[in-house]
Amino acid sequence: MTDQDHDEPPAQVALVTGANRGIGLATARALRDAGFTVAATYRSTPIDEPGITAVACDVTSSESVDAAFTEVEEKLGPVAVLVSNAGITKDGLTMRMAEDDFTSVLDANLTGGFRVAKRAVKAMMKARTGRIIFISSIVGIGGQAGQANYAASKAGLHGLARSLAKEFSSRNITVNVVAPGPIETDMTAALTEAQLEAMTSMAPLGRMGQPEEIAATVAFLASPQAGYITGTIIPVDGGMAMGG
Repeated sequence: MTDQDHDEPPAQVALVTGANRGIGLATARALRDAGFTVAATYRSTPIDEPGITAVACDVTSSESVDAAFTEVEEKLGPVAVLVSNAGITKDGLTMRMAEDDFTSVLDANLTGGFRVAKRAVKAMMKARTGRIIFISSIVGIGGQAGQANYAASKAGLHGLARSLAKEFSSRNITVNVVAPGPIETDMTAALTEAQLEAMTSMAPLGRMGQPEEIAATVAFLASPQAGYITGTIIPVDGGMAMGG
């Protein structure tokens, strides 16, 4: 038996978009700890994490997306797991919302997800295996006043994911959605105590979720054990979307 017989196959490459903080960063760490070779994209502030390769990417630009994937492929290898997490919010009541505030959120959150999935699936089809996981929101299930743009973008991801799941199932590529409820992040840290109480009161479990709880769900969907799950939406929300 040669030394080569003992060589283990290289770790699969996972790419997480919008991973410089919050859910994205927690997900990148979880996938790294699960044994993946992880690349994490950022738009302005690079990630400085052991074992995670930072890659610049603007998901609103097809050219930037292609350049980011090319860089990852050259440095680490083909992307086997894509976590589409990058997104923005521009909240406001519909009567006061500028059209650009609506379309720009859809471009980043929904069309951005389409851009990265379309680029990722090329290598996955060739390998005849792959995982695509979109990070959505329970707002995409139940809606939210003041977030018509955000809710529409996240609901759109659900239709996109299920369409892709059907298109690529013959190549053993699974496509799923994780829909977080209220999670403790930099964004929620800026809310008032009254706002936080209102959010947690809607969750049967009576608390905010942690980014690591979302990350753990993503890591499971990326694992071999989740190979028979595709086209599903998994709320991780303390029970808020129960029955939704």
